[in-house]
Amino acid sequence: MSAQVHATAVVAEGARLGRDVTVGAFAIVGPDVELGDGTVLHPHAIVEGPTVLGAGNVVHSFAVVGGAPQQKNRDDRRATLRIGDRNVIREHATLHRGTEGGGTRIGDDNLFMVASHVAHDTLVGSHVTLANGTQLAGHTVVEDHATFGGLSGVAQFVRVGESAFVAAGAMCEREVPPFVIVQGDRAKVRALNVVGLRRRGVPEPSIEALLAAFRVLFLGSGTRAEAMVRVERADPYVARLLEALERSRTTR
Repeated sequence: MSAQVHATAVVAEGARLGRDVTVGAFAIVGPDVELGDGTVLHPHAIVEGPTVLGAGNVVHSFAVVGGAPQQKNRDDRRATLRIGDRNVIREHATLHRGTEGGGTRIGDDNLFMVASHVAHDTLVGSHVTLANGTQLAGHTVVEDHATFGGLSGVAQFVRVGESAFVAAGAMCEREVPPFVIVQGDRAKVRALNVVGLRRRGVPEPSIEALLAAFRVLFLGSGTRAEAMVRVERADPYVARLLEALERSRTTR
């Protein structure tokens, strides 16, 4: 079936609309925008280019997707925003294109709640949730299954690990390890994200192994380097946690 475009919507010449796309009243689709099959733009949604959205995405009213990056003296040079499939972008959320020839990249099955922001050159994985007002600064990396509470923030060039939970109001200025809960200003590791791991379907033996590793790494005595030597690496999730901590330790 062809796209359904409301009479009051504006679709620029050069925009490419897939099958069964819906563009609501007063929505705007700029040039060099590609909307994948089944994508829905609610009334007053804006998508600017160069931006590519995959299949089944939903963009709600007053969201701005593919806006120019908020950076002085930038060189866009056709920097892009590429979004995967089945993402939900709620009201007033802003997802910006990249800078200096780079791009912003977003995976699949993510939820960007009201007034959340993804800045230029950010990489967001899949199955990520940003609650209302979450702010991701430029060049950040968010791995799969990470979850952010409302009004949390991540500084430039910071990585948030897989299945991490960033509590409401947390301000992250350094790398957030995988699988943990961080909270506070400035955010500190508080616990293992057991609820998130179970919701993801991580096997119970791996959760038990992560709990044992967490007690050694974050609650035990001695330095972090000494603790890492004592942790058993046989479980694949524990191995990924240790790899992330080693990377963080060597790049600071």
